[in-house]
Amino acid sequence: MKKNILGILGLFIFIFIFTAYYSEPFLSAYNMQNLIKWSSLYAIMGIGVAFVIITGGIDLSIGSVIGLVASLMALAIKKGWDPNFAVVMLLGLSLGIGLIHGLLITKVKLQPFVVTLCGLLVYRGISRWMTDNQTMQYPGTDKLDSLFSGKVLMGSFGLPAPLFFLIVVAILAAIFLNRTIWGRYLFALGNNEDGARYSGIETDRLKIVAYVICSFLAGLSGLLFAYELDSVQPAQTGEFYELYAIAAAVLGGCSLRGGQGTILGVIIAAAVIRLLRNSINLLGISTHLEYAIIGMVILCGVAADEIIKRVMARRRTAQVTTARK
Repeated sequence: MKKNILGILGLFIFIFIFTAYYSEPFLSAYNMQNLIKWSSLYAIMGIGVAFVIITGGIDLSIGSVIGLVASLMALAIKKGWDPNFAVVMLLGLSLGIGLIHGLLITKVKLQPFVVTLCGLLVYRGISRWMTDNQTMQYPGTDKLDSLFSGKVLMGSFGLPAPLFFLIVVAILAAIFLNRTIWGRYLFALGNNEDGARYSGIETDRLKIVAYVICSFLAGLSGLLFAYELDSVQPAQTGEFYELYAIAAAVLGGCSLRGGQGTILGVIIAAAVIRLLRNSINLLGISTHLEYAIIGMVILCGVAADEIIKRVMARRRTAQVTTARK
């Protein structure tokens, strides 16, 4: 296990034990179910954005894509569409959004920050316009509700459905990144785009694939959040979620410079972020400080990881120098 994963795992264990000691309700089955459920939802988003960050890019539109998919799902049900058909169409829409992002970045040569920031605004605006900015629900879709938010009972402890979606997504993502040539190419692209291109790697195609995967997982998250919340507020659903996803990816070991990242690290980091929010509520800390505390923990975690990397790099350099002498 890599050192940065050990570090974030240690942080998770510390917060978990600290909260369990000072808050009796923390270890209740209900709270554990919620913690697993929301950690899984954050992790799925984080895995999606990790693909983009590994290439050296960024995607700020994740939260708005989640809101768009959740809103259009409710609108489709209201219009009498077949719910299963609506799910397929919305996942297809998510793929299309990722494709558009990738093409604008690779073919039109726009900056990822600009493209996805515009996406954040456009998709949120479309959600509000098409639904007239009204809160909507998902009546008559019990089977989809069971699929996306139901619990699989194991004794007295029910495991939430998002956990199983996360397991499938994480396994496929890990295989893609670590066991296929395209995954190795993706890391090579993030480390040195020009070098990857000169070595014959189709860098544009890989970037497009990364953005397509990211948007697809954002769309899947939109359906999961929709049925978890049982309703959608077009102006608010998914708001700031892109920040949680990016934070999970970076805290989990993905370098914003590209070329680094692990799926396990992202999952643990997502759990840390959700655990922090849970701990703040249970320990009676003012919710007004929630974002400040999460921000400081993430900043300290990333800073510590960067310092450790520099120390290790200097140590390796010193060892090489000594060996040459």
